[in-house]
Amino acid sequence: MSHLNPQTTSVLAFHGKNVPSITILSYLSRINKYCPTSYEVFLSLLVYFDRMTERVNAGPMQSLRDANAEESKKERTPQGSSDSLPSVSEPMEGVVSAAAQEGMQTATPPASGSLERAVQRDVPGTPHSRPQQPDSPPEASMSPLTDQYNLSHFFVVDSFNIHRLVIAGVTCASKFFSDIFYTNSRYAKVGGLPLNELNHLELQFLLLNDFRLSVPVEEIDAYGTMLVEFYAREIVAQKSLDAMNERSLSASSEDSTVTIRPAE
Repeated sequence: MSHLNPQTTSVLAFHGKNVPSITILSYLSRINKYCPTSYEVFLSLLVYFDRMTERVNAGPMQSLRDANAEESKKERTPQGSSDSLPSVSEPMEGVVSAAAQEGMQTATPPASGSLERAVQRDVPGTPHSRPQQPDSPPEASMSPLTDQYNLSHFFVVDSFNIHRLVIAGVTCASKFFSDIFYTNSRYAKVGGLPLNELNHLELQFLLLNDFRLSVPVEEIDAYGTMLVEFYAREIVAQKSLDAMNERSLSASSEDSTVTIRPAE
């Protein structure tokens, strides 16, 4: 993987081969049960994820904007002035060559350990929980320029990496925010990962955050407020959906009712 930049290598470390069978709600409940910690630790994960996304995606987004600008410039250029166009042999800035794309597809993430085989046991769900499903493939309507650019350079939190991001983030944040924390072997056992893999993920998590784990109180409060508002919206939406389903069932039940008159 020498052709990959360090940030891309760190991102790929969290990508699992399969979607774990345990839901993220049950996974968080398991961590809080066997490795209890403060609310600041869990809230800080949202801050770290946003920081990682902004930091990792800044370069690819700028390259993609440059490539789009170059493509637009070429489309606006009159066909008669072919001498002003760049030669075919010149690589477009920000666009990964086919050979590099082929090499990236052969890159294999670290061993997934036992996380994919984790089983949910006796952990209640909530109205807003959803079963984990593999992410849908990219739509065919994607522009040719986007197809040429390797989207693996982008950092996106999805079903394939969220569990590893959470356990690595809790491991780092617990040591930063709490005076009492557990050993990595305990975090690895609770998270369903081999110890050496968790140690590797902990380092990659710190690298992606540029070793900046400090979060101002105002930022923690802001994220807490957003989380509460999001949860309230989910509850209201779920109640509305339940009410609609109940009315639909009631209407269908009334339509199927047949009145039988007694024989005279």
